[in-house]
Amino acid sequence: MPGAEGGGAGMTTTTAPSLHKSVLSALDTVRDPELDEPITELGFVQTIRLHTRGVEVTLRLPTYFCAPNFAYLMVADAYDAVAALPGVAEASIQLVDHFASAEINAGVAQQAGFGGTFPAQTDAELTELRQIFRRKAYLAALDRLCTALRGRGYEISEIAELRLGELPGGTQRDSLLRRRRELGMSALAHDWLLLDEEGTRITSTEAPLRLRFARAVRVSIEGNAGFCRGLLHTRYPNGEYSKVEPSAR
Repeated sequence: MPGAEGGGAGMTTTTAPSLHKSVLSALDTVRDPELDEPITELGFVQTIRLHTRGVEVTLRLPTYFCAPNFAYLMVADAYDAVAALPGVAEASIQLVDHFASAEINAGVAQQAGFGGTFPAQTDAELTELRQIFRRKAYLAALDRLCTALRGRGYEISEIAELRLGELPGGTQRDSLLRRRRELGMSALAHDWLLLDEEGTRITSTEAPLRLRFARAVRVSIEGNAGFCRGLLHTRYPNGEYSKVEPSAR
């Protein structure tokens, strides 16, 4: 199969199917900040195209008026993920069908930051927004793990005394540890499992109420994700992203 090749500012010699797979894997790491799901699974990736000069990715969102701060985060994160790949000398991430797509695309391409793209806003605001959603994602992951533990017969009072090293392995544990690290929390074997979103230990007395709150956060996130999927399907009935052609163009 032909390789995707380029000289100078183009891509280094890499087979197109291999590069396409790498780009898709990179985009798998980009999450909707509010829904805490990969943009690939949500259907936000419309096309992936390989060119001799680099990679072009097109993103689309459920509505024309999706919040520009959320949209900017996803486009910027997608750019960082794709541009960091070996063999990609130039990355282009294009948001389409959005009222602020021109500003967002230009701002990300120029590395202007959110404040430079939307002068009335600041990069600090975007950083705090990202942190807020990381806290919510952490609480949702905590609920998923604690629900799994209760399914194994653990009482809440017992869960409150567990340390990370005592947890069974699995996706819920790995997800929780990743989100703890994203928030700058310790994730060592001797650390307590039950910490709130600020990193403070949740006692056995506090656990029932705090875990109910964590469940409410998870249900809200998952409900919003389902709603967005429905909107996206209505807006784009064909759903899936386009497969890249096997040769560079």
